[in-house]
Amino acid sequence: MAAPWANVPSHEQYFVLITGANSGVGLAICQRMIDEFLATRSSSSHLILIPTTRSAKKSAEAINTIRAYLAKTVPRSKQLAARGISPRDAANRVHVVSVEVDLCKLPTIYQAAHRLVHGEVRDPTGAIHHGDNVAIPRLDAIILNAGYGGWSGLNWPLFAKQTFTEGPAQAYAFPKFKIALPSNTLPPQDIGRGGQDKSDAATTADSQKQPALAEVFTANVFGHYILAHQLLPLLSRPEDSGGAAGVSAGRIIWTSSIDNEESLFSISDFQGFHSKGPYESSKRITDLIAVTGDLPRVRKASADYFTSPALRPEQQARKPRFYVTHPGIVPTPLFPLNAFLYFWYYLAMYAARYLGSPWHTCETYVAACSAVWVALTQQEELDSLEAHRVKWGSACDRCGRATVKKTEVPGWGWEGKVEDAEALKNDPAQGILRKLKGRKLGAVDLTEEKLVKFEEDAIACWEELEKLRRAFEEIMGERA
Repeated sequence: MAAPWANVPSHEQYFVLITGANSGVGLAICQRMIDEFLATRSSSSHLILIPTTRSAKKSAEAINTIRAYLAKTVPRSKQLAARGISPRDAANRVHVVSVEVDLCKLPTIYQAAHRLVHGEVRDPTGAIHHGDNVAIPRLDAIILNAGYGGWSGLNWPLFAKQTFTEGPAQAYAFPKFKIALPSNTLPPQDIGRGGQDKSDAATTADSQKQPALAEVFTANVFGHYILAHQLLPLLSRPEDSGGAAGVSAGRIIWTSSIDNEESLFSISDFQGFHSKGPYESSKRITDLIAVTGDLPRVRKASADYFTSPALRPEQQARKPRFYVTHPGIVPTPLFPLNAFLYFWYYLAMYAARYLGSPWHTCETYVAACSAVWVALTQQEELDSLEAHRVKWGSACDRCGRATVKKTEVPGWGWEGKVEDAEALKNDPAQGILRKLKGRKLGAVDLTEEKLVKFEEDAIACWEELEKLRRAFEEIMGERA
């Protein structure tokens, strides 16, 4: 029995992998993806969602939750009804399978990628192919959503001070009052479970020479970095007329954060072991690599990442591209608050939105807007917008109507272009899409010197990441 999408033409298949998809924004991305795919794609197109979780049990729960949402939302869809598409037909064109991966345990990343590349993905609920392995011929997008905050609470006096001096819209979008825990150092990776078989002595020796890995950095950046590289065979495309030709190369969609304080990142403490904000430091790295991968100055440092011995020669010409999004401000379990404080935290987010902040998306479904938009927008439109040079944020108006909005990155601006105060004042965008709307208080205009520094920092980040990637590939005997 073949997979339900096996006989569908390539251009009518769409394969999307989402990490950390069993709850929060990751789950909402799956739900919003279903709605927008069915509303905009042809009535014969099939969507194949591949949520990742850390266990088979969580995968089954995520799949059942997604299917329950599908069964509930499709009969109510006005867009489908207007197009004359039956709910049953629409539901039959959405398929969900899963793989398990723990981003802080590198062997599970290599194993998950191996399963995806070699057609060993399954549905743990047994609904697809009786739970047997199915082949994933390619990936059109991977959304690197999973993450870890590493905060312990709030500095309440500073919370009060920032609220009253800057106002809720600024204070709750760019908070200075979060208390971060020092980033833990992960235990040595379990070499015996990854890569090639090795003797106990060799495994022990390799464990002893492993580079140290910071937990927040690995969960937010390095684990995803390894995963995307290992999936190059599914993300790259051949130039010939067969197979996936005519289908755009895959999109690697990073998840950043609205406020990645530049001062919390230092190349000398690359993984943020000693940073006062290891989460913000990790997201600064995300911004630095995501918008620079194909810049001429950076290409020398990044080129090896987009090549692999597993790629056929014809695949090397159509490589995937990095994009970066963020979900705005949304209450999630990433932030450690008890039920009482969480309730008031939730209300404060809505208050900030009502007071004019475009970044307080508040609901996970709204927060999912930017990632889904980048994943589903036609390649020609993304290229015309130079979308790979922009950090796309989920935003909304006071009524919660979602949109995507360009987000300022310190040292890069909105598009990697120098704009003076006059140019920003004459921004042709309207309403909440104006660049100055929701801008961080005290933000400094971009200069040529800052842009050069940003690219230099990006090169340093690429070099550090590549050094780590090669070290662990050698230790684990792995190659993409």
